Amino acid sequence: MRSAASLTAIAATLLLTACGGANAKDSGLSKGTSEAAMRGPAGDYPMILGEPFTVDGVTYTPADTLNYDSVGYAHVESGEGVSGSHRTLPLPSYVEVTSLDSGRTILVRMTERGPMTGSDLVTLSPGAWAQLGMPAGSRLPVRVRRVNPPEPERALLRAGTNAPARMDTPQGLLTALKRKLGVPIATPAPFAAAPVAKIEPKVSAKAAPVAKAIAKPAEKPVAMAKVEPKIAEKPAPAPAPAAEASGLYVQAGAYSSKARADAVAKAIGGSASSAGRVWRVRVGPHKYRGQADAALAKVRAAGYADARVVTAP
Repeated sequence: MRSAASLTAIAATLLLTACGGANAKDSGLSKGTSEAAMRGPAGDYPMILGEPFTVDGVTYTPADTLNYDSVGYAHVESGEGVSGSHRTLPLPSYVEVTSLDSGRTILVRMTERGPMTGSDLVTLSPGAWAQLGMPAGSRLPVRVRRVNPPEPERALLRAGTNAPARMDTPQGLLTALKRKLGVPIATPAPFAAAPVAKIEPKVSAKAAPVAKAIAKPAEKPVAMAKVEPKIAEKPAPAPAPAAEASGLYVQAGAYSSKARADAVAKAIGGSASSAGRVWRVRVGPHKYRGQADAALAKVRAAGYADARVVTAP
């Protein structure tokens, strides 16, 4: 029969093991678990929170916040695959990281506590930094939003590879997020009209004699030829702008850059069209829903997991 003191010591040891520490790395499994199991769904459990800790005089308390959505700055640090560090989210967690400069959004697996110095919101691994398209050594304003991705995308990140990039964030939302973070927003310079030069009329030296000759009456009146009024032909109506054919389309995404939209359209055999400040990439039209669903499956298999079927007006 164990003594009360022995049972208390065992319970305290188990509690500390479950909680983890401020410098906890990947949540992982118990020692001795195979690498294959770590890369499977079990590699995401159990999630670790840990005790409160202090960085540069600020105390952070880890919490399981499901609707976490914040803006801040990010920089690159060492790490494997497409991963990163965060001070309070459970480990591991999955987040969408959006560059407030370009609008590009990627899926990242948070596996470490940090940053352990400075005021940046997150650090990203070189693989995540490269997928965002950022040069090494820079500091980037970002939006970090916690998400619950499907298992196939989780498996890609656990294996150290990229998940498909998300739809680009529209410019209007990027401007609002920059204002929230306090990032200066450049305003276009006012248009200055060029001064109009004054042109003085030039009078030819031969103008006076010519005027005198015109003023002199003709000796014999010249009969005026009868001119029949000419009826102007009615101009042909201008061709109407080409409209998108009605039917079902598979929309792969909407992009702020026309060049990126054209590249995606070429990759999936679709077309890019302007819609306000973004460029939509669609495949279609399809007459029947079954055809649209089959096309949707092909687009998603090509790496565009957010593709969906839409109806054109």
